[in-house]
Amino acid sequence: MKILHRYVLKEHVGPLTFALTALTSILLLQYIGKHFGELVGKGLPTLVIAEFFGLSIPLTVALTLPMAVLVATLYAFSRLAAENEITALKASGVSLVSVLKPVLWAALGVTVVMIGFNDQVLPRSNHRLAVLQRDIAQKKPTFGLREQVINEVSPGKFYLRAGHLDESSNMMREVTIYDMADPTRRRTIYADSGNMRMSKGLTDLEMTLYNGNMQDVPTASPSELQRLYFNVDQIRVRGVGNQFQKTTADAYKSDREMTVCEMQAAQDKARREHEQARKEFLRTRAALLKSKATLSKEVLDANTSAPWDIGLGRLYCNAMALLLPKQAKAQGVSTRPRPGLRPGASSTPLTASSTLQTASSTPLSASSTAATLPQPGMRQGPPTPVPNVSRSPSLTDLAAIESLRIRLQDTAQLMNSYGVEIHKKFALAVACFVFVLLGAPIALRFPRGGVGLTIGVSLFVFALYYVCLIAGESIAKRGLMPAVVSMWMANVIFSLVALWLLASMGQEGSTARGGDMKDMLGAIKGSIRSKFGWKDRRVQRAAA
Repeated sequence: MKILHRYVLKEHVGPLTFALTALTSILLLQYIGKHFGELVGKGLPTLVIAEFFGLSIPLTVALTLPMAVLVATLYAFSRLAAENEITALKASGVSLVSVLKPVLWAALGVTVVMIGFNDQVLPRSNHRLAVLQRDIAQKKPTFGLREQVINEVSPGKFYLRAGHLDESSNMMREVTIYDMADPTRRRTIYADSGNMRMSKGLTDLEMTLYNGNMQDVPTASPSELQRLYFNVDQIRVRGVGNQFQKTTADAYKSDREMTVCEMQAAQDKARREHEQARKEFLRTRAALLKSKATLSKEVLDANTSAPWDIGLGRLYCNAMALLLPKQAKAQGVSTRPRPGLRPGASSTPLTASSTLQTASSTPLSASSTAATLPQPGMRQGPPTPVPNVSRSPSLTDLAAIESLRIRLQDTAQLMNSYGVEIHKKFALAVACFVFVLLGAPIALRFPRGGVGLTIGVSLFVFALYYVCLIAGESIAKRGLMPAVVSMWMANVIFSLVALWLLASMGQEGSTARGGDMKDMLGAIKGSIRSKFGWKDRRVQRAAA
């Protein structure tokens, strides 16, 4: 039996390697072609271009490996059935379950490896690729600038916005420049057009502006304004080099650059903020309704419930904490609370990287609740005071309830976004196992399909699966469906179809002489007719 298992697995190695290489190359070329304009004409070192290509591979492999598994399963079992090897095994008393068992165990191993790959390798490569793309974009300013966007030319000092950019001639139109290099004034420059070029030493940026004005506002006296009109103006921004420099550390990460545990921690933080905003919102709305205030329909119909989730990421992180070695903590730091502080409260001042905790023993209210740190995509506002029911509601009270409603929407959107990415990592990994369950019975049912069956079924399954995945991602981020339902919907559907095919796998009536693509289309056509009650035209004519 071990010889049989090794033989079946060996039949899958060649098709899997070929399919993975071919599909990865196709998608990688498409990705590189999409970003080809960012690399051309910048004089980048060869190692930087090679690093860009190498960091693009993990993202492509995460998508192509489930495809390659399905292609290998279809091709291998179709060949075994077409050459009567499955028939010979049946005649020898070997069941189809024994033939499928090593492939299913191998698919389970690939699934486990893919979970670790999607959790550890993929986010790190995505983060390094995003940092590298930003470094490449900053190498030559005319390539890095974007239209209708405030571009940071010199960090914290010089910002530029252009309505139109022509990369071939370096011409700009509708130019607005914010010069903050001088701390004694704030200068804003408006120009109808202009062009830019690098200096001879490739260290400074030289700009020539046409038909505009320059406005200076002293910081000591903001009420004063100095305006100067010009026909031609020369501006030189020093220190904007044309040399490529790699960023060694970048703390910012998007959701696709985080591990599962990092996203779970961010989702838990957003859930706590949502619960805090919900309590404030309900208390403020009740006070406004008691004071007979006229509230908008959005406030009255606001959904205050948090998005539902099964906590798959939390279970995974808890399992990893048990399996992985624990990190050593610093010695000599006292963990006893100081007098006057309750356990869990922090006595250190709030910094940009620290998490704000409420150490007050008084109950939380909308006026005493401190603002939390901003999250990507979350709009922040001033503290929202609870309206006093003894007076008539003012515009400030109505703005406060609207601010709380926006906070509810933003925190719910954050939770949905992180939930989608967490479940997507696991769903794509489990798809490798699902595709083996689906591909084996299809190949055995139609043994003469050959390459046509492999390509046709693969394209159909790929298209349907990724359409369901993309649609589910969009629906879940909009809050119309829980992330766990939308991201696992495709796997559940294909699993049910695979189990039905496996249950009827031993009841096939065809031999190796039949079962090609024509028989497959005929079987599908017949099942549709029997389901909807359609009759053949010949039967209808005979009855007439």
